Amino acid sequence: MDLKSKIILIYGPTASGKSKFAIKLAKKIDGEIINADSMQVYKELKILSARPQKKDYQNIKHHLYGFQNVKKKFSTGDWLKLANKKILDLKKRKKTPILVGGTGLYFKALTEGLADIPNIPIN
Repeated sequence: MDLKSKIILIYGPTASGKSKFAIKLAKKIDGEIINADSMQVYKELKILSARPQKKDYQNIKHHLYGFQNVKKKFSTGDWLKLANKKILDLKKRKKTPILVGGTGLYFKALTEGLADIPNIPIN
């Protein structure tokens, strides 16, 4: 299954209406929303990141929001693995993935990939 086919990407600055637009679109096309904002992955940053409201989660399924503890290491590579897995899951269920956020590196990683850097041991 091709990860790049039939995926909608909505990118822009904080509080520009991306989430509201994505919810309306998801209702029309039977889609689900995947977070593509580096701050919205963290449980503890609800207010600072303009995360969708609880009522929004009840109407349309949202994924990869508020699941990571701020004290734990989380990288773009970590997000990419989770996002790709979620995209495949949604496609298997005949849902349209709608990725929404303002983190350009997440979108770049999704569309262009990341450089393959080997693990470097810490001395």
